[in-house]
Amino acid sequence: MDRIVVRGGKPLTGSIPIGGAKNASLPLMAASLLTEETLTLSNLPHLVDITTMAHLLAELGVDIAMNGHAPNGGHAGRTFELTAAAIANTTAPYDLVRKMRASVLVLGPLLARAGAARVSLPGGCAIGTRPVDLHLSALAKMGAVIDIREGYVEATAPKGLKGANIVFPMVSVGATENALMAAALADGETTLTNAAREPEVADLARCLVAMGADIEGIGRGTVTIRGQKALHGAHHAVVPDRIETGTYAIAAAISGGDVTLKGTRFDLIEALVEVLRKAGVEISEIPDGIRVSRANGALRGADAMTEPYPGFPTDMQAQFMALMTVAEGASMITETIFENRFMHVPELCRMGANVNVHGSSAIVRGVPKLSGAPVMATDLRASVSLILAGLAASGETVINRVYHLDRGYERIEEKLAACGADIERLSD
Repeated sequence: MDRIVVRGGKPLTGSIPIGGAKNASLPLMAASLLTEETLTLSNLPHLVDITTMAHLLAELGVDIAMNGHAPNGGHAGRTFELTAAAIANTTAPYDLVRKMRASVLVLGPLLARAGAARVSLPGGCAIGTRPVDLHLSALAKMGAVIDIREGYVEATAPKGLKGANIVFPMVSVGATENALMAAALADGETTLTNAAREPEVADLARCLVAMGADIEGIGRGTVTIRGQKALHGAHHAVVPDRIETGTYAIAAAISGGDVTLKGTRFDLIEALVEVLRKAGVEISEIPDGIRVSRANGALRGADAMTEPYPGFPTDMQAQFMALMTVAEGASMITETIFENRFMHVPELCRMGANVNVHGSSAIVRGVPKLSGAPVMATDLRASVSLILAGLAASGETVINRVYHLDRGYERIEEKLAACGADIERLSD
C-alpha cells in the first residue's frame, strides 16, 4: 500500500496548475445519459473517481472515447466524448457504487431517459451518514415509484417523470443535481426551492442548458426547469477545482511560501479568502489565477464555520485546521455539514498539535512547531491535511493509507515537489 513521506521546513515557491473540479466532473459525466448524442467534456482531472464513474457509465451502455491529453504535459486535463446512444442496462451495481458515493447521480438521468433505474445504495468516505433520502423524495415528487430492496434503490417512472414543486428541507448538492438532471427531461415545469448553490451545481446547469435544457435561476437558491422532450450533444469545459485551489493556497501559507495557482478563479474561493486574510495570508487575483504568499509575519488564529456555498466549504475544514495548528493564538472551527469530520484531529495531535474537540466545534491553540510522525489518513480531505501539516513540521512525516488521496488530488506529490517540497510517494 502506498504511503507519502514529507520532510518539512521548506517554503514553497513557483506555480501549481489547478485541474478541473472532481465534484463538477462526476455529475457532468452522468448527464451524458440524458441524450443519445455525444457530450464532450474537457478539463477532466486524472482521478480514481473519474475512472470509477467511467466504468459505471460503460456498464450502463455509454461509449467513452478519451481524446488524449491537452497541452502542457496533460496538466490541462483530459477530454472525454461520452455517447449514450442507447441505455443498455439500468442497474448500477454494488461493486462500482460502493467505491464512490457520486455513483447515485446516475439515478435521475436513468429514470428520466429510460423510465427505470436500479442503483446500489452508495459508499464512499466515512465522514458521516449522508443519506440519499433527499434524492429519493425529490424523484418521488416527480412521479417516480421507489422501493429499497436488498441494498438497492429500485425506481420506475411508469407514466414518465412530471414537473413538480420540490422544497429541499436542507441543502443537498447531490439531491439538487439529481433533480436538475431528471427535471430536464420531465414533462412540465419543475421548481427547486432551497437548491444547492455550489459552483459545481451551476456548472452542471450550464452544461444542461448547452444540451438544450431550459433552466432559470442558475447559481441561486430557487431554480426553475422546463422539461424538454429530448436533449442534444454539447461541448463543455469543467469548472476549476475550488477545493484543490484552496488546498494549495494553504500549502503556500503553511510553508511560508509564495505560490501562483494557475488556471483557477478567485470568485470560487471568496469565503476561504476572507478567513485566510484574517489569518495573515496574502492572496491576490492575477491573470489566469491567484497568487498566495506569507512572507511577512506569523500566522494568526482565525475562526471558521462550515456552511453550504457561498459559506466556508466543509471540504476545506481539515486543511484550514492544519494551518491553524501553527498560528499564533487560538481559533475555533465549527463543522455544521457532516457529523463525523474531525477524524484527522488525533493524527494532527500525534504531530504535536493542540486541538480539543467539543461536539461540533474544535478549539485549536497554535504551537510554535509541529513534529514529523507516522500518521494515518482516514478520508480524502483528512489525508491532505496531514500532508499540509507535514510541510510545516520539523523532521519526517509518513502518511499511510493515501489511497483516499488519489480520489481527489491529481499528482499532488509532483505538484508540491515542483515548488520545492521534499515529498515522495513510496510503494511497498
